[in-house]
Amino acid sequence: MVSSTSPAPVITWTDPKRRAYLQALIVPALPFAAGGLVALTGWNLFWWFGPMLVFGLMPLLDQVFGLDTANPPEALTKQLDDDRWYRWCTYLYIPLQFASLVWAARLWGQGDLSLLSSLGLAITVGCVAGIAINTAHELGHKRPTLEQWLAKVSLAQTAYGHFFIEHNRGHHQKVSTPEDPASSRFGESFWAFLPRTVVGSLRSGLHLERERAGRAGRSFWSIRNDVLNAWAMTVVLFGALIVAFGVSIVPWLVIQAVFGFSLLEVVNYIEHYGLLRAQKDNGRYERCQPEHSWNASNVASNLVLYQLQRHSDHHAFPTRRYQTLRHFDDVPQLPTGYAGMIVVATIPPLWRRIMDQRVLDHYDGDLSRINVHPRARRRIESRAQAAA
Repeated sequence: MVSSTSPAPVITWTDPKRRAYLQALIVPALPFAAGGLVALTGWNLFWWFGPMLVFGLMPLLDQVFGLDTANPPEALTKQLDDDRWYRWCTYLYIPLQFASLVWAARLWGQGDLSLLSSLGLAITVGCVAGIAINTAHELGHKRPTLEQWLAKVSLAQTAYGHFFIEHNRGHHQKVSTPEDPASSRFGESFWAFLPRTVVGSLRSGLHLERERAGRAGRSFWSIRNDVLNAWAMTVVLFGALIVAFGVSIVPWLVIQAVFGFSLLEVVNYIEHYGLLRAQKDNGRYERCQPEHSWNASNVASNLVLYQLQRHSDHHAFPTRRYQTLRHFDDVPQLPTGYAGMIVVATIPPLWRRIMDQRVLDHYDGDLSRINVHPRARRRIESRAQAAA
């Protein structure tokens, strides 16, 4: 008897970006590149090569190379997930990240750089540290124990180990609601958002880990506390660097760490600005959908950021690996990639001019559907009353 069932069609597809993801490794090499350019040209300006590339060249590349809206075939999702090439593209970031930090610490410790050159190097290293949080973000969402530990290792440079807990168990539960410290509100400037999210995320991470310890019947003060053991990695890392290169490097370690986690927070500011999940009658919020994140499919910056900018798909399906994240046409779209939007976010009038109307258009001007900052709401309502 011959079966009438036809064999499944064979899908042949090659990821055109497969090898291109290695471009992300340019980032942890930035301090080395800065030193090489200084040696080649004699111009100390190149100690600032990190921000020059990230905030100057990268926005231009996003415009030149445009958007990549193609998605991999859904039938190949598991095959792509199992392809270890993509994992090694993230794993390799970490040794390069720490090699560049050690190299920079040695230069600071030698004391041969001017104050301005040392600051430029610290900001360049901070670019590495900030984008390393994105590497930790990709790894921390995955189930294998190795990847979760590598995520915490990568966070050590910025002393932001609590992100490992707060992001996965806090932000992803409360995203695009007024309760989330990492979701920016309509009318809230980045400079107002920054202290709110730094303090709020720290408190959230500690609270979540205290709750977890309580449920497990163990003390908060335990090596199994994922906030404390992540912070311990920072203590060991910074302690070893100070012993090796002297206490004079402490200010530069602090500067690079603060700049690094500020990069994370400005990206948080961009990703959910003004977007709001509807609240049900029982007080709970609707399930997070692709429409609750701002999306950007700019190919140049997405290669460097492991497709973080396909953020709509990431929040709707958090365990998807970066190589399988999809572009959606019908979700809020940023006018350009994160590199350009970070610059815009630091200039509040320019940010409001570019983004506020996009939020209003997305919700048809209905403020009740927008995550509005309380002061902005009062200002808008006052203007409406005055106009009436």
